[in-house]
Amino acid sequence: MRAERTFMDKIFLIIKGLFMGAANKVPGVSGGIVAFVAGFYEEFIYSLQKINLKAFKLIINGRFKSFYKYVNGQFLSLLIFGMLVSYFSISQILDYFLEKKELYVWAAFFGMIIGSIYYISKGFGHWNKKTILSGILGLLIGISISFLNPATENDNLFFIFFCGIISVSGMTLPGLSGSFILILLGNYVLLLVDSVNALYYTFAELMEADFSFISNPRRINTLKILAVFTLGSATGLVTLSHILSYVLKHHKNITTAVIIGFITGSLGVVWPWKKTIFKTDALGNVLIDSNGNEVILNYERFIPDMGSMESWWAIFYMFLGAGILLGLERYGRYRSYKK
Repeated sequence: MRAERTFMDKIFLIIKGLFMGAANKVPGVSGGIVAFVAGFYEEFIYSLQKINLKAFKLIINGRFKSFYKYVNGQFLSLLIFGMLVSYFSISQILDYFLEKKELYVWAAFFGMIIGSIYYISKGFGHWNKKTILSGILGLLIGISISFLNPATENDNLFFIFFCGIISVSGMTLPGLSGSFILILLGNYVLLLVDSVNALYYTFAELMEADFSFISNPRRINTLKILAVFTLGSATGLVTLSHILSYVLKHHKNITTAVIIGFITGSLGVVWPWKKTIFKTDALGNVLIDSNGNEVILNYERFIPDMGSMESWWAIFYMFLGAGILLGLERYGRYRSYKK
């Protein structure tokens, strides 16, 4: 753990939380990449790893100040605050641009991930037989996940809990998008669109002392699903952090090589030039899920038409995305040097 943070350190940590929260919501983009590139990945994992039996004993004994210090509470609270703000602000803006300018958004994210691969790789000087094989393994797993077919929506609470455990991997594993995993499991719309919207509307109504949602069975069911999903996410976050803490401590070079390979393999998920393929019945009609949304079957990726100005703008946004990420990395190194 590090020494007491300055006021600007705290502001930048909240900003990192904003970016991490926005990245977690976008299919194909991993919040873990933000943590890795922004230089707080290991502190994030080791802080989560401190949420253990000892931490719960401190709470039970009323030693809240000791608990806060033990789990690196200042770091986690600032980061989580930024993520929560992002979830109801920046991520909403992203949703808008994904609807209006989808190609450019994917291009920018593709560029940012290319930049992150360059950044992580250039600082990794431990390539040998073991790490090369580990990198290839990560690459193959990333490619395999990229081309899996999504399942259909399932609101069984045990499955929702499982979705929570799996989806949180995007926060802890760079390159593995929790949102994309939810698409593969068939529950992206249910858990990251409908449930979040239900929570937002409920809070808005409570602010106006409107309790009519209590008599709305669909709203109550959606909130129940969100609660189970949150519980699963918390369980997965703590469990994965303990596993990752161990492998980072004992097999750091191999873990980093797997992450580099995995991020590279997952580029197929965010390839900007793709067409959404919807699931259809025997008559060719697009199938609709229980929430009235078209069921995604997969994505058809294609090579861009270089005669189109739109393709050149997308390439510009690729370079812009990579430039923003590398610029943030350089600024972070500059601030570290100034200290």
